[in-house]
Amino acid sequence: MKDLLGNFNGKEIKCMSKNTSSTKSVKRMTVFGLLIALAFVLSYLESLIPIAAVGLVVPGMKIGLANIVVMVALYTLGYKDALILSVVRVVLVGFTFGNVVSMWYSLAGSLMSFIVMAILKKTDWFSMVPVSIAGGIFHNVGQVCIAMLILETGGVWAYMPALFASGVITGFFIGLLGGEVSRRIRRAVPDLR
Repeated sequence: MKDLLGNFNGKEIKCMSKNTSSTKSVKRMTVFGLLIALAFVLSYLESLIPIAAVGLVVPGMKIGLANIVVMVALYTLGYKDALILSVVRVVLVGFTFGNVVSMWYSLAGSLMSFIVMAILKKTDWFSMVPVSIAGGIFHNVGQVCIAMLILETGGVWAYMPALFASGVITGFFIGLLGGEVSRRIRRAVPDLR
């Protein structure tokens, strides 16, 4: 290790530490990769939680832990990276822990949630918590819409009151956690955008 470091003189090290566009790009890529990995791990951990253990009564209802990562990406990396992260997470988790049908449900919910969150964030009228709550609600709306198409029945709308409540509750806590994580990432890596 000393031989590697010994080859650099002080001038080269200073040059390397300057904030160039390539350094910024590497930082963004690193954070992006870490966020994808974190979303994947959180999705896996959530799959281990039995639905009855958290008191959820609607089939397929989840806490949405990986949505913390999407919120963090939206507020630290921007719209494009957050959208890509959301889709990559759904595909990776779908092929690893689910199936094609579960992937369609997740994709519909994720895309509807992302669109609503991106619009609300762009207005600058709302903090992260209300944006997250709206995302939680519309994730459920997206999944109910795809369920209506797949099951060919409107009867699944009967689940919406419970899904609305869960979207509000989980969205609130995800917004709080996402806000704290975003602040810490911006402090640790201030020049991500």
